[in-house]
Amino acid sequence: MITLKKEDGAADLAGITKMSVGVSWDPSAGASGGLLGIARRKRGVDLDLVAVLMQGGEPVRFAGLDSLDPLGNGSVLHTGDEQTGAATGDDETVHVTFANVPTAIDAIVFVAAAFKKGSSFDKANNVSFKIYDATGADSQPVADIWPSLLGAENANAIARAFRNGPVWQLEVLDRKGKIKQGDKQALLRFALG
Repeated sequence: MITLKKEDGAADLAGITKMSVGVSWDPSAGASGGLLGIARRKRGVDLDLVAVLMQGGEPVRFAGLDSLDPLGNGSVLHTGDEQTGAATGDDETVHVTFANVPTAIDAIVFVAAAFKKGSSFDKANNVSFKIYDATGADSQPVADIWPSLLGAENANAIARAFRNGPVWQLEVLDRKGKIKQGDKQALLRFALG
């Protein structure tokens, strides 16, 4: 297992054949109490995890939103859209099997966003981005990133897995930003950095 923090730079994923990135959050009532607060917690907030697959610096596919298996071979697989944050454990996860990712894909950028209109990070509690070594029978945590509660940003570039010759490497980004909600082009541009 490797432990990776943002300031550590990139780490080799040699020996790691499968990786998972998960996003978890809890619904919040905001400043509302009583029945309105209960209703808001039940409705929750919808954060989205998206894996943007890159080829030569350009986004060519993505896993997330309505695309669960963008390569059609299960090598980059999204678990589906959790819309409330009420799930146990990670609310949304992307699983990557590096050996099956076509060589044309040279990087994968993982982004969490309050993508749908009306959703926002400040309407969620306890947001966490986790990266796992999923090579063995039990997934082992590699990084657990807790984004800052300050600011009005609605997107976070979590990490980037990229090829360095025959070896995949991982870089924790934890880069916050603002995108136009509901705009896939804005989401893809944000992933570029």
